[in-house]
Amino acid sequence: MPILSQLIFYPIKSCAGIQLSSATLTGAGLMHEQIYDREWMLVDDEGNFLTQREYPKMALITPRLRSETMELRAPGMLRLEINLDLPDPETAPTRTVKLWQHTFAAYDGDSVTRQWFSQYLGVSCQLVRFHPDAHHAVNPARTGGRDIGTLFSDGYPLLLIGQASLDDLNRRLMAQGRAALPMDRFRPNLVIAGAEAHDEDHAARLTAGGAAISPVKPCPRCPIPSIDQQSGLPGPDPLDVLRTYRAGVGGISGIGFGMNCIVTQGEGEVLRIGQEVELELAF
Repeated sequence: MPILSQLIFYPIKSCAGIQLSSATLTGAGLMHEQIYDREWMLVDDEGNFLTQREYPKMALITPRLRSETMELRAPGMLRLEINLDLPDPETAPTRTVKLWQHTFAAYDGDSVTRQWFSQYLGVSCQLVRFHPDAHHAVNPARTGGRDIGTLFSDGYPLLLIGQASLDDLNRRLMAQGRAALPMDRFRPNLVIAGAEAHDEDHAARLTAGGAAISPVKPCPRCPIPSIDQQSGLPGPDPLDVLRTYRAGVGGISGIGFGMNCIVTQGEGEVLRIGQEVELELAF
């Protein structure tokens, strides 16, 4: 039976992830130590979101959750401590931010945080936190009409990839004399081992204990998989190879690798590495 082989949590959108041994499942994605996946995001002075697409060095901003703070490290920078206490919604400063076609309010960061990120990335920017009154809705056409929200993810609460799917890609890359890629290039939340390559494409749902997760849309890949997550430098882009066999999968217009998912049962369940999962195929 397949098992859950990796759990990865990204406190700040497009920055380094944290490998977890366990995580709480919520409708909005993974939660760890009462912090949600992609609860924070970097924006420019106009409120537009920033990612590794434009600033590959974001891969080297490494978060670590402590008891009361999130410690951030980046090459050449002194460490930065971000308070994890929720701001007072009555008094905390907010600003309008833009994430793709969505616009909503977010808690604004302070001047020390602005200076730290701006100095590291070489662009005026600020760290913002998702506001509890904001609602980032998942496309209802993919949820069966259910009103499901996420935080600062691109569009869905969870990204699932099978280890066999990456192994298959790596065989194709190595057949061309190219290096194999690690899973972190694709930035999933959930990785399963023991299934066939791309079984996740055809799964009606994945169950683990009392939790049920439904894959609802192939993830259209952008250039981020070309960025080495350990060096922050662009490298060979696997999209040319993926294009030969993953273009238009699931009816999307791009190149799909991995599945965007929603939670359909078991909010509050704890997922653990090594846990057995069942893939219920749709055919």
